Amino acid sequence: MTFDFDTPVPRAGTDSQKWQKYAGRDLLPMWVADMDFKCAPAILAALHERVDHGLFGYARPVKSTVAAVVAAMERNYGWKIESSWIVWLPGLVVGLNVTAQAFAAAGDEVLTLSPVYPPFLTAPRNSARASVPVPFELRGGTWTINWDALERAVTSRTKLFYLCNPHNPLARVWRRDELSRLAEFCVHHQLVLCSDEIHCDLILDPALRHIPTALLSPAIAARTITLMAPSKTYNTPGLGTSFAIIPDPSLRARFVRATAGIVAEVNNLGYVACEAAYRDGEPWRQALLAYLRGNRDLLVDWIARERPGLRLEAPMEATYLAWLNVSALGLADPTAHFEKHGVGLSDGATFGAPPGHYVRINLGCPRATLTEALRRMKSALAAG
Repeated sequence: MTFDFDTPVPRAGTDSQKWQKYAGRDLLPMWVADMDFKCAPAILAALHERVDHGLFGYARPVKSTVAAVVAAMERNYGWKIESSWIVWLPGLVVGLNVTAQAFAAAGDEVLTLSPVYPPFLTAPRNSARASVPVPFELRGGTWTINWDALERAVTSRTKLFYLCNPHNPLARVWRRDELSRLAEFCVHHQLVLCSDEIHCDLILDPALRHIPTALLSPAIAARTITLMAPSKTYNTPGLGTSFAIIPDPSLRARFVRATAGIVAEVNNLGYVACEAAYRDGEPWRQALLAYLRGNRDLLVDWIARERPGLRLEAPMEATYLAWLNVSALGLADPTAHFEKHGVGLSDGATFGAPPGHYVRINLGCPRATLTEALRRMKSALAAG
């Protein structure tokens, strides 16, 4: 079966946040983690069937939806989960915020590794908790954890650790020994571990595999909240369907209590898309991965041949998001500079990086779109 990732789908003038940001401007949006590909045909067919049913009352997942998630965890990762461990959420960022409220009090601290997806930094602050970022180190072309700095960051008020696995924006797949050391760190300091694994099905390096953090040992499973969703892989973020996997009953009860009265229910179409993705979406996912590897290779080759002022400092092992060092350009506001030349990127400062040093570019688009974006970036660099 073949799938078309090359034909652009017009999104200007639609409800797309990604494209609305630059409405009325000749500017290619390459910022938010939202791909410009149509969903897998299996998802579209399931949604059409559900719409034809014609009724959209309050929803709960049916057994087949839960079974599709359970089966996917075992098939993809060898992780045998129980259906009772799943707590449905209308978005992964909701899960980050609920976790902060459930397992830390006002004034308590939440550790994370930086740079990182911005809600990791803002979720604790939203409810008067403190966000404590610990910077990564770049060693030999690999982003690594500064273990000494991580230990020094722990205080009597530290209650939580947020992990991004695989990592956004560094596109890093964590190895088993690294995850085991993080697990030991959390157990030793009696920290609850919140593991965002939303990019787990987007491993670009065929030699690597995603390892769910909670799979490492019973001890770490007993203190881990794993956040997942089909949205990044299957391009369904607008359907607002995510879930937490929480093996420990007491942790799960505290998490659910924190959602009471403030967390919206998942909608009918979100459940349908989730089930179809995990049950029937694998051929499309494999084709997507092959296409994204091609886009990654195009970017790497372009940087190597033409753009010494840009650096991809470490291999892109996962995701469709590339983290570019632009510090050599000496721009106070690199995103504004690239926008003037028709390309909208994410500002690295919002991820906790030093201002002017990094941008993130979204490669989840037709190759012709990426080629045009790189052409515009070349003009921007020439003009800079």
